[in-house]
Amino acid sequence: MRCPACEHENPEAARYCAACGAHLTASCPHCGAGVSPGTRFCTSCGGQIPAPGGTGAEGERESPGSAERRRVSVLFVDLENFTALAESLDPEEVRTIQSRYFEVARSIVARYGGTIEKFIGDAVMAVWGAPVAHEDDAERAVRAALALVDAVGRLGGAAAGTPLSARAAVTSGEAAVTVGATGQGMVAGDLVNTAARLQSEAPLGGMLVDQATRERAADAARFEPVGPLALKGRSAPLAA
Repeated sequence: MRCPACEHENPEAARYCAACGAHLTASCPHCGAGVSPGTRFCTSCGGQIPAPGGTGAEGERESPGSAERRRVSVLFVDLENFTALAESLDPEEVRTIQSRYFEVARSIVARYGGTIEKFIGDAVMAVWGAPVAHEDDAERAVRAALALVDAVGRLGGAAAGTPLSARAAVTSGEAAVTVGATGQGMVAGDLVNTAARLQSEAPLGGMLVDQATRERAADAARFEPVGPLALKGRSAPLAA
């Protein structure tokens, strides 16, 4: 079982990561809900659970590079200064906070119909529009981002008074989606990179979105323009 915090491979029966001590909980690759060892189908969404070490059912496997273009919304959320904070805490406290954070992220993303794409350190990447699409995917992603940022603040207060905060960003548009993929690497393209860069520019405890997301999620929140942003790796400023 791969650790969601550090990606270390652990035995399937392990409850905690041997490398970082994080709590290991198997999750549905489609909706993010927790599943028990040996489960073949998710009780929350009905999706098939890949066998240990596998990526899905035989019929779902495609040749490398087999992908299609889909309209998706990508969410990035990252904890602020968590690495520095972890240096001042007991490892058990760090494990507890991080485990709660991942559990809350899975729950919120699943509640709004999204899919956890991956955990990158203490950052979360989630996708709407693949593998399941909804007409209001951008709105769902925005609502999930707001809920997760709010939950992080409350999570910090519950963790022995440890202050926690997060930044979030949502981008929407076309991306390359690997056909039949589950888990890491499902969505790729400039949209993903832009979401990650935009998240780093978001205000503490807040969220930034691109123009496409703002247009499609006008009813989800009240947006205020912040002007064109010069993001690392982009040739032109991004309207946000």
